[in-house]
Amino acid sequence: MSSIFLFVAVLLGASAVQASPIHFARQSITTLTASQISTFTPYTFFASAGYCTPATTLAWDCGANCQANPGFMPVASGGNGDSVQFWFVGYDPTLNTVIVSHQGTVPTEILPLVTDGDFFLSNLDSTLFPGISSDIQVHSGFKDAQASTATDVLAAVQSAMSNHSANSVTLVGHSLGAAITLLDSVYLPLHLPAGTQFKTVGYGLPRVGNQAFANYVDANLQLTHVTNEKDPIPTLPGMFLGFVHPSGEDHIENSTQWDACPGQDNPSTLCSVGAVPTVLEGDLTNHDGPYGPVTMGCSS
Repeated sequence: MSSIFLFVAVLLGASAVQASPIHFARQSITTLTASQISTFTPYTFFASAGYCTPATTLAWDCGANCQANPGFMPVASGGNGDSVQFWFVGYDPTLNTVIVSHQGTVPTEILPLVTDGDFFLSNLDSTLFPGISSDIQVHSGFKDAQASTATDVLAAVQSAMSNHSANSVTLVGHSLGAAITLLDSVYLPLHLPAGTQFKTVGYGLPRVGNQAFANYVDANLQLTHVTNEKDPIPTLPGMFLGFVHPSGEDHIENSTQWDACPGQDNPSTLCSVGAVPTVLEGDLTNHDGPYGPVTMGCSS
């Protein structure tokens, strides 16, 4: 199947498939309070800081989005911002957690990645993900991106936990960074001590894996993925290709209204699937936010 044909299929097929009742039952939507929304802000700044180069991140002098969490203690970073996304690991004493963040990408670059015919669903590497069922399959491009930094990120997290006597790890990311972060959220618990607490907060997260993957995430992770207005990226790749979002969506209607959307790919118009029934009805300018007070990117 050519890339062009698949892209057209995504555009034409998304609406019909997203309306399917197979994966979801309509559940009540609840609106977050201002205090609940404000709890995301430190993690949103960390996700945005993932866009900065490793050198400036380790110096922690990468603009307002870094300075918003001034007590953060960087431990390690890597990537080149091209073939390997930037990443950083450190410890935040205020939140009392190790932070892992992966760089996202601009909307015009993430869109081809989630619609290109070169990707396919594939099994996770058994060395990186020992004991994971072969039923679980993920986007091959996201899998390769996560694998390229997995062992370095693990070593950095182990160092941060040891240096700061921490037993909590929080993983954040936006866009492609959110997809890599979600795979890290499956990977790291397989290699870190039992009893370590994990939390994942993703922004503009595309679909990463199949139904078995979504079910595994629901059963084993504490995930929140925040979607913004008519951003089309969270509705891709299409469900007709076998991709399913895990539960945990919070959808931003506007700067002051965030709605919690129960279940996997909730079809309500107050949630991403219902708000963007086809890619053609989406707005890529919504992908970078704002997510509360934060617009994604390495601010000056």
